[in-house]
Amino acid sequence: MTSARRFLALAACAAALAGLPAGAASLDYPTRPVHIVVGFPPGQNADIGARLIGDFLSRKLGQPFIIDNKPGAASTIGTEFVVHAPADGYTLLWVVTSNYINASLYKKLPYDFIRDIAPIACSTITPLVMEVAPSLPVKTVPEFIAYAKANPGKLNMASGGIGNSTHLGGELFQMMSGVKLTHVPYRGSTPAITDLMTGQVQVMFDLLGSSIAQIRNGKLRPLGVSTEHEVEALPGVPTIASFLPGYEASAAGGIGAPKGTPPEIIAKLNAAIEEALQDAKIKERYDSLGSKPLLCSPEQFRQHIARETEKWAKVIKFAGIQQQ
Repeated sequence: MTSARRFLALAACAAALAGLPAGAASLDYPTRPVHIVVGFPPGQNADIGARLIGDFLSRKLGQPFIIDNKPGAASTIGTEFVVHAPADGYTLLWVVTSNYINASLYKKLPYDFIRDIAPIACSTITPLVMEVAPSLPVKTVPEFIAYAKANPGKLNMASGGIGNSTHLGGELFQMMSGVKLTHVPYRGSTPAITDLMTGQVQVMFDLLGSSIAQIRNGKLRPLGVSTEHEVEALPGVPTIASFLPGYEASAAGGIGAPKGTPPEIIAKLNAAIEEALQDAKIKERYDSLGSKPLLCSPEQFRQHIARETEKWAKVIKFAGIQQQ
Protein backbone atom coordinates (compact mmCIF):
# COMPACT_ATOMS: atom_id res chain seq x y z
CA MET A 1 0.00 0.00 0.00
CA THR A 2 1.37 3.36 -1.01
CA SER A 3 1.89 6.07 1.57
CA ALA A 4 -1.00 8.06 0.10
CA ARG A 5 -3.38 5.09 0.33
CA ARG A 6 -2.19 4.27 3.86
CA PHE A 7 -2.86 7.88 4.88
CA LEU A 8 -6.33 7.80 3.37
CA ALA A 9 -7.12 4.49 5.09
CA LEU A 10 -5.95 5.81 8.45
CA ALA A 11 -7.95 8.99 7.93
CA ALA A 12 -11.06 6.97 7.15
CA CYS A 13 -10.58 4.85 10.29
CA ALA A 14 -10.07 7.95 12.40
CA ALA A 15 -13.24 9.49 11.02
CA ALA A 16 -15.19 6.33 11.73
CA LEU A 17 -13.83 6.11 15.27
CA ALA A 18 -14.60 9.77 15.85
CA GLY A 19 -18.21 9.04 15.04
CA LEU A 20 -18.46 6.13 17.47
CA PRO A 21 -18.30 7.66 20.97
CA ALA A 22 -21.70 9.35 20.96
CA GLY A 23 -23.48 6.33 19.49
CA ALA A 24 -21.53 3.84 21.55
CA ALA A 25 -22.05 5.89 24.69
CA SER A 26 -25.77 5.95 23.98
CA LEU A 27 -25.91 2.18 23.53
CA ASP A 28 -23.76 1.36 26.55
CA TYR A 29 -25.15 4.12 28.81
CA PRO A 30 -24.54 4.38 31.67
CA THR A 31 -20.94 3.31 32.11
CA ARG A 32 -20.28 5.41 35.22
CA PRO A 33 -22.27 7.02 38.06
CA VAL A 34 -25.12 9.38 37.17
CA HIS A 35 -26.02 12.42 39.29
CA ILE A 36 -29.62 13.53 39.79
CA VAL A 37 -29.59 17.14 40.99
CA VAL A 38 -32.37 18.10 43.42
CA GLY A 39 -32.81 21.81 44.11
CA PHE A 40 -34.03 21.27 47.67
CA PRO A 41 -32.54 19.96 50.94
CA PRO A 42 -32.58 16.26 51.90
CA GLY A 43 -35.79 15.01 53.45
CA GLN A 44 -38.23 17.13 51.46
CA ASN A 45 -40.76 15.52 49.10
CA ALA A 46 -38.65 16.25 46.01
CA ASP A 47 -35.61 14.63 47.59
CA ILE A 48 -37.54 11.56 48.74
CA GLY A 49 -39.10 11.10 45.31
CA ALA A 50 -35.75 11.44 43.55
CA ARG A 51 -34.15 8.85 45.84
CA LEU A 52 -36.92 6.34 45.17
CA ILE A 53 -36.41 6.64 41.41
CA GLY A 54 -32.62 6.82 41.74
CA ASP A 55 -32.46 3.57 43.72
CA PHE A 56 -34.53 1.77 41.09
CA LEU A 57 -32.45 3.14 38.22
CA SER A 58 -29.26 2.03 39.98
CA ARG A 59 -30.53 -1.54 40.10
CA LYS A 60 -32.04 -1.46 36.63
CA LEU A 61 -29.16 0.16 34.73
CA GLY A 62 -26.22 -1.15 36.72
CA GLN A 63 -24.61 2.13 37.76
CA PRO A 64 -25.11 4.32 40.85
CA PHE A 65 -27.66 7.12 40.46
CA ILE A 66 -26.49 9.60 43.07
CA ILE A 67 -28.79 12.27 44.49
CA ASP A 68 -26.96 15.60 44.51
CA ASN A 69 -28.79 18.18 46.66
CA LYS A 70 -28.15 21.75 45.55
CA PRO A 71 -30.78 23.81 47.40
CA GLY A 72 -31.38 27.51 47.08
CA ALA A 73 -33.48 30.16 45.31
CA ALA A 74 -36.47 27.84 44.76
CA SER A 75 -34.38 25.30 42.79
CA THR A 76 -32.72 27.84 40.47
CA ILE A 77 -29.22 27.05 41.78
CA GLY A 78 -29.55 23.35 41.03
CA THR A 79 -31.19 24.04 37.67
CA GLU A 80 -28.41 26.36 36.56
CA PHE A 81 -25.85 23.71 37.51
CA VAL A 82 -27.55 21.15 35.25
CA VAL A 83 -28.01 23.62 32.39
CA HIS A 84 -24.25 24.11 32.22
CA ALA A 85 -23.36 20.42 32.65
CA PRO A 86 -22.21 18.26 29.71
CA ALA A 87 -25.14 16.91 27.66
CA ASP A 88 -24.07 13.31 28.09
CA GLY A 89 -26.78 11.89 30.37
CA TYR A 90 -24.61 11.85 33.49
CA THR A 91 -26.10 14.97 35.10
CA LEU A 92 -29.89 15.05 35.38
CA LEU A 93 -32.37 17.43 37.00
CA TRP A 94 -35.27 16.54 39.27
CA VAL A 95 -37.87 18.87 37.76
CA VAL A 96 -40.46 20.45 40.08
CA THR A 97 -43.32 22.93 39.76
CA SER A 98 -40.99 25.70 40.94
CA ASN A 99 -39.17 25.40 37.61
CA TYR A 100 -42.32 26.44 35.75
CA ILE A 101 -43.14 29.20 38.23
CA ASN A 102 -39.63 30.66 38.31
CA ALA A 103 -39.75 31.45 34.60
CA SER A 104 -42.14 34.31 35.39
CA LEU A 105 -41.34 34.94 39.05
CA TYR A 106 -37.72 35.97 38.53
CA LYS A 107 -37.04 38.95 36.27
CA LYS A 108 -33.70 37.54 35.16
CA LEU A 109 -32.63 33.91 35.20
CA PRO A 110 -29.26 32.65 33.95
CA TYR A 111 -31.10 30.16 31.73
CA ASP A 112 -34.31 29.60 29.78
CA PHE A 113 -35.84 26.49 31.31
CA ILE A 114 -37.93 25.45 28.29
CA ARG A 115 -35.00 26.02 25.92
CA ASP A 116 -32.16 24.68 28.05
CA ILE A 117 -33.61 21.55 29.70
CA ALA A 118 -34.53 18.48 27.65
CA PRO A 119 -37.55 16.67 29.16
CA ILE A 120 -37.01 12.98 29.85
CA ALA A 121 -40.00 11.67 31.81
CA CYS A 122 -42.69 12.71 34.25
CA SER A 123 -42.51 11.40 37.80
CA THR A 124 -45.53 12.03 40.01
CA ILE A 125 -48.49 14.29 40.51
CA THR A 126 -49.10 15.55 44.05
CA PRO A 127 -52.32 17.32 44.98
CA LEU A 128 -52.59 20.35 47.19
CA VAL A 129 -55.20 20.29 49.91
CA MET A 130 -57.10 23.40 50.97
CA GLU A 131 -57.12 23.17 54.75
CA VAL A 132 -58.21 25.42 57.57
CA ALA A 133 -57.76 25.75 61.30
CA PRO A 134 -60.46 23.75 63.13
CA SER A 135 -61.47 26.94 64.93
CA LEU A 136 -62.55 28.57 61.65
CA PRO A 137 -66.37 28.34 61.38
CA VAL A 138 -66.44 26.84 57.86
CA LYS A 139 -66.68 23.26 56.64
CA THR A 140 -66.91 23.61 52.86
CA VAL A 141 -65.31 25.64 50.08
CA PRO A 142 -68.51 27.68 49.46
CA GLU A 143 -68.74 28.45 53.19
CA PHE A 144 -65.11 29.58 53.17
CA ILE A 145 -65.67 31.84 50.15
CA ALA A 146 -68.70 33.43 51.79
CA TYR A 147 -66.85 33.89 55.08
CA ALA A 148 -63.79 35.38 53.36
CA LYS A 149 -65.91 37.82 51.35
CA ALA A 150 -67.61 38.92 54.55
CA ASN A 151 -64.17 39.48 56.09
CA PRO A 152 -62.01 40.83 53.23
CA GLY A 153 -58.28 40.83 53.98
CA LYS A 154 -58.83 39.55 57.51
CA LEU A 155 -58.01 35.91 56.82
CA ASN A 156 -54.34 34.93 56.69
CA MET A 157 -53.19 32.43 54.07
CA ALA A 158 -50.02 30.55 54.99
CA SER A 159 -47.56 29.17 52.45
CA GLY A 160 -44.21 27.44 52.44
CA GLY A 161 -42.58 30.46 50.80
CA ILE A 162 -43.08 33.19 48.23
CA GLY A 163 -43.60 31.79 44.75
CA ASN A 164 -43.78 28.09 45.52
CA SER A 165 -46.73 25.84 44.71
CA THR A 166 -48.35 26.31 48.14
CA HIS A 167 -48.37 30.07 47.52
CA LEU A 168 -49.47 30.00 43.88
CA GLY A 169 -52.23 27.48 44.61
CA GLY A 170 -53.73 30.01 47.01
CA GLU A 171 -53.30 32.88 44.57
CA LEU A 172 -55.07 30.89 41.86
CA PHE A 173 -57.93 30.29 44.29
CA GLN A 174 -58.20 34.02 44.99
CA MET A 175 -58.10 34.83 41.29
CA MET A 176 -60.92 32.40 40.51
CA SER A 177 -63.10 32.95 43.60
CA GLY A 178 -62.78 36.70 44.02
CA VAL A 179 -61.80 36.51 47.69
CA LYS A 180 -58.97 38.53 49.23
CA LEU A 181 -56.59 36.79 51.63
CA THR A 182 -53.48 38.10 53.36
CA HIS A 183 -50.47 36.02 52.37
CA VAL A 184 -48.10 34.96 55.18
CA PRO A 185 -45.02 33.16 53.78
CA TYR A 186 -42.99 30.77 55.93
CA ARG A 187 -39.69 28.99 55.44
CA GLY A 188 -41.24 25.68 54.49
CA SER A 189 -44.52 23.94 55.25
CA THR A 190 -43.69 22.67 58.74
CA PRO A 191 -43.75 26.03 60.59
CA ALA A 192 -46.75 27.12 58.51
CA ILE A 193 -48.71 24.03 59.55
CA THR A 194 -47.81 24.63 63.19
CA ASP A 195 -49.29 28.13 63.09
CA LEU A 196 -52.29 26.92 61.09
CA MET A 197 -53.17 24.36 63.75
CA THR A 198 -53.08 27.01 66.47
CA GLY A 199 -55.18 29.45 64.45
CA GLN A 200 -52.50 32.13 63.95
CA VAL A 201 -53.19 31.72 60.23
CA GLN A 202 -56.51 30.48 58.92
CA VAL A 203 -55.98 28.66 55.62
CA MET A 204 -53.28 26.94 53.60
CA PHE A 205 -53.05 25.21 50.24
CA ASP A 206 -50.45 22.63 51.18
CA LEU A 207 -48.96 19.57 49.53
CA LEU A 208 -50.99 16.62 50.72
CA GLY A 209 -47.99 14.66 51.97
CA SER A 210 -47.01 17.45 54.36
CA SER A 211 -50.43 17.69 56.01
CA ILE A 212 -52.09 14.31 55.77
CA ALA A 213 -51.09 13.20 59.29
CA GLN A 214 -52.52 16.36 60.87
CA ILE A 215 -55.70 15.99 58.81
CA ARG A 216 -56.17 12.40 59.91
CA ASN A 217 -55.73 13.22 63.58
CA GLY A 218 -58.22 16.07 63.37
CA LYS A 219 -55.80 18.94 63.88
CA LEU A 220 -56.58 20.37 60.43
CA ARG A 221 -59.84 20.45 58.48
CA PRO A 222 -59.64 19.71 54.74
CA LEU A 223 -62.09 21.60 52.54
CA GLY A 224 -61.03 20.42 49.09
CA VAL A 225 -58.27 18.92 46.99
CA SER A 226 -56.68 20.65 44.01
CA THR A 227 -56.80 17.81 41.50
CA GLU A 228 -59.51 17.22 38.90
CA HIS A 229 -60.57 14.06 40.73
CA GLU A 230 -60.99 13.19 44.40
CA VAL A 231 -57.98 11.70 46.18
CA GLU A 232 -58.06 8.16 47.63
CA ALA A 233 -56.06 9.25 50.67
CA LEU A 234 -58.81 11.72 51.63
CA PRO A 235 -62.10 9.88 51.05
CA GLY A 236 -65.11 12.15 51.06
CA VAL A 237 -63.12 15.35 50.54
CA PRO A 238 -64.41 17.02 47.34
CA THR A 239 -62.35 18.69 44.67
CA ILE A 240 -62.06 22.48 44.73
CA ALA A 241 -63.00 22.32 41.04
CA SER A 242 -66.45 21.00 41.98
CA PHE A 243 -67.12 24.50 43.35
CA LEU A 244 -64.70 26.48 41.15
CA PRO A 245 -64.81 24.80 37.72
CA GLY A 246 -61.39 24.63 36.13
CA TYR A 247 -59.39 25.00 39.33
CA GLU A 248 -56.30 22.74 39.28
CA ALA A 249 -53.05 23.35 41.10
CA SER A 250 -51.24 20.06 41.48
CA ALA A 251 -47.50 19.72 41.76
CA ALA A 252 -46.29 17.57 38.87
CA GLY A 253 -42.64 17.12 38.04
CA GLY A 254 -40.21 14.74 36.45
CA ILE A 255 -36.65 14.40 35.24
CA GLY A 256 -34.78 16.47 32.66
CA ALA A 257 -31.30 16.79 31.22
CA PRO A 258 -29.17 19.49 29.56
CA LYS A 259 -30.33 20.34 26.04
CA GLY A 260 -28.50 18.34 23.41
CA THR A 261 -28.52 15.10 25.42
CA PRO A 262 -28.62 12.24 22.86
CA PRO A 263 -32.18 11.06 22.15
CA GLU A 264 -31.10 7.44 22.61
CA ILE A 265 -30.13 8.18 26.22
CA ILE A 266 -33.36 10.08 26.83
CA ALA A 267 -35.38 7.15 25.44
CA LYS A 268 -33.50 4.65 27.59
CA LEU A 269 -34.05 6.72 30.73
CA ASN A 270 -37.72 7.30 29.93
CA ALA A 271 -38.36 3.55 29.63
CA ALA A 272 -36.53 2.81 32.89
CA ILE A 273 -38.28 5.61 34.80
CA GLU A 274 -41.71 4.49 33.59
CA GLU A 275 -40.87 0.98 34.78
CA ALA A 276 -39.86 2.42 38.16
CA LEU A 277 -43.13 4.33 38.47
CA GLN A 278 -45.05 1.07 37.99
CA ASP A 279 -43.06 -0.80 40.65
CA ALA A 280 -45.42 -1.85 43.46
CA LYS A 281 -43.09 -0.81 46.30
CA ILE A 282 -42.40 2.60 44.78
CA LYS A 283 -46.12 3.20 44.18
CA GLU A 284 -46.82 2.29 47.80
CA ARG A 285 -44.19 4.73 49.05
CA TYR A 286 -45.52 7.50 46.81
CA ASP A 287 -49.00 6.82 48.17
CA SER A 288 -47.70 7.56 51.66
CA LEU A 289 -46.52 10.95 50.37
CA GLY A 290 -49.88 11.70 48.80
CA SER A 291 -48.43 11.36 45.29
CA LYS A 292 -49.42 9.29 42.27
CA PRO A 293 -47.16 8.08 39.44
CA LEU A 294 -47.49 10.08 36.24
CA LEU A 295 -46.37 8.38 33.04
CA CYS A 296 -45.54 10.43 29.95
CA SER A 297 -43.28 10.56 26.93
CA PRO A 298 -40.59 13.24 26.62
CA GLU A 299 -42.83 15.15 24.20
CA GLN A 300 -45.83 14.94 26.52
CA PHE A 301 -43.65 16.21 29.35
CA ARG A 302 -42.49 19.09 27.14
CA GLN A 303 -46.11 20.04 26.47
CA HIS A 304 -46.94 19.84 30.18
CA ILE A 305 -44.05 22.16 31.04
CA ALA A 306 -45.22 24.69 28.44
CA ARG A 307 -48.82 24.63 29.71
CA GLU A 308 -47.83 24.98 33.36
CA THR A 309 -45.38 27.79 32.62
CA GLU A 310 -48.09 29.76 30.80
CA LYS A 311 -50.67 29.06 33.51
CA TRP A 312 -48.54 30.23 36.42
CA ALA A 313 -47.36 33.29 34.50
CA LYS A 314 -50.98 34.47 34.43
CA VAL A 315 -51.42 33.89 38.16
CA ILE A 316 -48.18 35.71 39.00
CA LYS A 317 -49.22 38.68 36.88
CA PHE A 318 -52.69 38.76 38.47
CA ALA A 319 -51.30 38.62 41.99
CA GLY A 320 -48.46 41.06 41.30
CA ILE A 321 -45.97 38.70 42.95
CA GLN A 322 -42.35 39.79 43.01
CA GLN A 323 -39.55 37.60 44.29
CA GLN A 324 -37.59 39.29 47.04
